[in-house]
Amino acid sequence: MRKLPWPSIVRWMRDVPAASGERFAILIADLEDDDDHLSNTRHIVDALERQPGVEILRANAALKVGDVGRVGDARSESERTGREWLRDKDADVLVWGRVKGHGRSLFLRFLTLEDGLPGQSYGLDESTLELPAAFDKHLAVVLSGAVISAAAPAWKRAGNYLVALLRPVYKRMRALLEQLPKGLEQGHLAELWLSYGLVCGVLANQAGDDEFLQESERGVRMALAQLPREHVPEGWAQTQNNLGAALLRLGEREEGTARLEEAVAAYRAALEVRTRDVLPLDWAQTQNNLGNALLRLGEREEGPAQLEEAVVAYRAALEVRTRVLLPLDWAQTQNNLGAALKRLGEREEGTVRLEEAVVAYRAALEVRTRDLLPLDWAQTQNNLGNALRCLGEREEGTARLEEAVVAYRSAFEVRTRDLLPLDWAQTQNNLGNALMRLGEREERTARLEEAMTAFRGALEIYEQASPHYYAVLVRNNLQRVEAAIVQLNAVLLDT
Repeated sequence: MRKLPWPSIVRWMRDVPAASGERFAILIADLEDDDDHLSNTRHIVDALERQPGVEILRANAALKVGDVGRVGDARSESERTGREWLRDKDADVLVWGRVKGHGRSLFLRFLTLEDGLPGQSYGLDESTLELPAAFDKHLAVVLSGAVISAAAPAWKRAGNYLVALLRPVYKRMRALLEQLPKGLEQGHLAELWLSYGLVCGVLANQAGDDEFLQESERGVRMALAQLPREHVPEGWAQTQNNLGAALLRLGEREEGTARLEEAVAAYRAALEVRTRDVLPLDWAQTQNNLGNALLRLGEREEGPAQLEEAVVAYRAALEVRTRVLLPLDWAQTQNNLGAALKRLGEREEGTVRLEEAVVAYRAALEVRTRDLLPLDWAQTQNNLGNALRCLGEREEGTARLEEAVVAYRSAFEVRTRDLLPLDWAQTQNNLGNALMRLGEREERTARLEEAMTAFRGALEIYEQASPHYYAVLVRNNLQRVEAAIVQLNAVLLDT
């Protein structure tokens, strides 16, 4: 039997190339007690090289497994070494083990950076010496776990800038889903597609690329196809909720209301299962999301009905999402409630709703701090600016408008053009509106020219990213400020 001195292991491991990063990578260790030709290790390599969508690496070294079923120092040390190999080679799963029964059986383990699964014996086919189908099934479970772990920042680190981290994950997930591994069961396939949809959703929001929007919807719909409501009602409802989010993002960048109405339907479907009595936290999350879709619909419709429904949905969510129990969720819904109140305030006389919106935004900022949640902090600063600007338009003087400008400029500390182009464009457009109002009241072209610069910057981004609805709005704002400059110059010339 082949014995591997430690210096040889070190030397051989150094010669092993790292994973390319194009696909998820499986690192195969030489099997302990294999023959001199490593015939059984070769069986594993051959089996995995027929697995599409993954990259196969050879460790050219073995780890000692120890006695079957034994969990002790030897195995722990081997797992520590195995994880060092995974990190060193940028691989995702390590397959290791030993040969049993005169080469007719293999005892194998699977290792990831987070988990180590108990060993399993696999009898080889007597005629072909191939691994049984159970091996493919177990490997698929481990691989899908590694994939979901790589995608986890999409939901575990919400509120942070994640494009640099998630772009390579997206690339590898797409390669895997285009050529699915053998042995993948329906539930794990649904988890993979849903994770893919969530990763694409974050990239769509932060990178401003329409390709990610389409892929986000595709991922969630593919997950939904694997989750019949009658068999997995909670999983089905969760995926309906996520489908609503994907449709909402698409609807925000398209003209018309078709996608937004689909989003509302998806959220209402989720609420058929996610009831307050049975799943109060999920119910509150979906109520909050339903409010978001109704808010966007209400922005595009003349009447206040959808906006009023959005306020009802947010206030319902806040019955469960309290500041004491769920401070981050509470702040999120406070921010969203502020947006709905602000929209209603724009359509009503007086300032009551607008004042309520300012209160809601300032409450959210007590939890959404720049240090803790920089992206959410910037979003709420932008929204606070909007409410202050609307108040300023209805009040005499310029104090509220100046406060709005301060809020927008604060948002730019996080919403940069390079990192968050669409968010930057949104705040540029809003800043332009505030500066235009200030310029009109002060009768100074300097403010109006600043507004024009802000509008032009926003339009550059929107025309590149193709969110046509917003591009039309900014073009209209640009035309208005250009006309205001011409008019003011004419007045100044006459005087």
